[in-house]
Amino acid sequence: MKKYILFIALGLLALSCKKENAVEEKVASVKVGNIDIERFDDAFYNSKPEDLPKLKQRFPYLFPAGNEDTVWTNKIKNPLLQQLHQEVDKKFPDTKKLGQDVYDLMQHIRYYYPQTPTPKVITLISEMDYENRAIYADTLVLLSLDLYLGKNHRFYVDFPTYQRQEFEPTQIMPDLVSAFSYGRIAPPRDRTLLSLMIYYGKELYLKDMLLPDTPDHNKIGYTKEQLDWANLNEDEMWRYFVENKLFYSTDIKLPGRFINPAPFSKFYLGFDNESPGRTGQWLGWQIVRAYMQNNKGVTLQQLMGTDAKTIFENSKYKPKK
Repeated sequence: MKKYILFIALGLLALSCKKENAVEEKVASVKVGNIDIERFDDAFYNSKPEDLPKLKQRFPYLFPAGNEDTVWTNKIKNPLLQQLHQEVDKKFPDTKKLGQDVYDLMQHIRYYYPQTPTPKVITLISEMDYENRAIYADTLVLLSLDLYLGKNHRFYVDFPTYQRQEFEPTQIMPDLVSAFSYGRIAPPRDRTLLSLMIYYGKELYLKDMLLPDTPDHNKIGYTKEQLDWANLNEDEMWRYFVENKLFYSTDIKLPGRFINPAPFSKFYLGFDNESPGRTGQWLGWQIVRAYMQNNKGVTLQQLMGTDAKTIFENSKYKPKK
């Protein structure tokens, strides 16, 4: 009997791999065109104050109205920002790898969203604007390279550990997909915890499709150890949510406990300090994956518009024990 079950499992795995390989073969043939990457960070911090008019003409969207020219010339001359620029140049001496990564991502985006234009990519220094590391605005992508210098960089000493761990170059593409997802995922229809879980579960599933070679821990911004913890405690987290009737709760404290970035999740149990933050997002991801696994005819675009209750009830999700 065990041999029979193993045979079936191996057969299903082989079919899944065959399907994935077929998709990747189609993705590889998608035409994207040239990826245009401009280093605004270099153009700006290697310039002189008298070069400002030319910079404003070349990058008008990066110079919002209402600021005197002295705001910009003072930044050019700022020793700390110049030092930050030097560190960015050390970490990213060229854009060859970034260009290839963006090209691969665009092939996947164009496969699932054929009408998506190929954007121009602008790299910059945002002065540690944590909330806007990557911006995807239709035909324009902005990447703040000063927030991808490596989690142990001395410039990040004032950031908490759970934020610093996302300041790795490996997070650039996952962050870019998060930015791409804005406006493409239907907003939650209510204020239940489940709606938030499924919303972020969809975003993470989008990373599954657009970044198939990216490890799961990078997709969600966890360490490997944190992902291992989530996998090991999946059944216990599920039972906690079920027994405490959290899925359809609108308690305003729940997003802070299980959805929003945090050093750990708040189950109010002994293992809290061992848990990563955002476990509600991770669990929502597993539910969405189960839904797509058990509803083969659903397209990626249809998934993004499907309400949380429908996904939850038709996912047939069962945590691993």
